[in-house]
Amino acid sequence: MSTEQDKTTGAAATPSKSTHALRAEATAARAQLALTLDAIEYKLNVPKRLRDQERLARRRLHKLGEENPTALLGVAIGSALAVGAAVWFALRAVLDD
Repeated sequence: MSTEQDKTTGAAATPSKSTHALRAEATAARAQLALTLDAIEYKLNVPKRLRDQERLARRRLHKLGEENPTALLGVAIGSALAVGAAVWFALRAVLDD
């Protein structure tokens, strides 16, 4: 067989690593763990994600207003009509009961 196996664990025997290499691996593993924990924290932090989405939407609307004010006006009118229609249907549903 080309690889020797440890009798107790069955794992392939690995050459011993220097202290410097082990410390470098540990540092890399810590950095990866920190990135993973940051990603998990961001996923679970809903208020922060909502703030980020709001900032992104504001930037996009601001950019749209600078590039094409007519399109921004159309978005504003469409939003107002959608909100008005939702209020209208909600009122009709409440008053018809």
